Amino acid sequence: MSPDPSRPPILETERLRLEPLTADDTRHIFPLMADAEVMAFWDVGEIDDPDVIARIVEGEVEEMAQDRAVYWAIRSLDEAAFIGTCDLSEIDRRHHRAEVGFLLGREAWGQGYALEAMQAVLAYAGARGLKRLLARTHLGNRRSDALLEKLGFEEEGTLRGHVLRDGERRDCRVFGLLL
Repeated sequence: MSPDPSRPPILETERLRLEPLTADDTRHIFPLMADAEVMAFWDVGEIDDPDVIARIVEGEVEEMAQDRAVYWAIRSLDEAAFIGTCDLSEIDRRHHRAEVGFLLGREAWGQGYALEAMQAVLAYAGARGLKRLLARTHLGNRRSDALLEKLGFEEEGTLRGHVLRDGERRDCRVFGLLL
């Protein structure tokens, strides 16, 4: 039996397994999105309502069913412990481009997991024929900026006042990568 081309693949790296997100992953995502420090540089603050997280994950699963995005749960290969998520979203097949993102729990920070997971996502994007990737960070998110630069992304500009969060406008940096 050949693999289902409409189902996103499982990606494996030296230490990680990236599996397509399912509704069951909500219970793992909730603690991350309820953590103010994890959410410090996101478009929204921490979310303490599990039903809201469930609706977000349902929406992401639906986007995958429509082949508009791929969202992966990042798990360690050795223990299958949930580490975070990463994605290839806003897929535009006409222009061969998409946006990438990632979210990791604090206990996974500084261990190279985001770099390893995103290298697999970039390889997958290239294999799918994408030619340009975009990433966006909030001004001051030095860790994500450094990771994107390590992956080969280049800063392309600043979106002034791009996000309204907690009553204030936030600037975002835009990074691009040509594959």
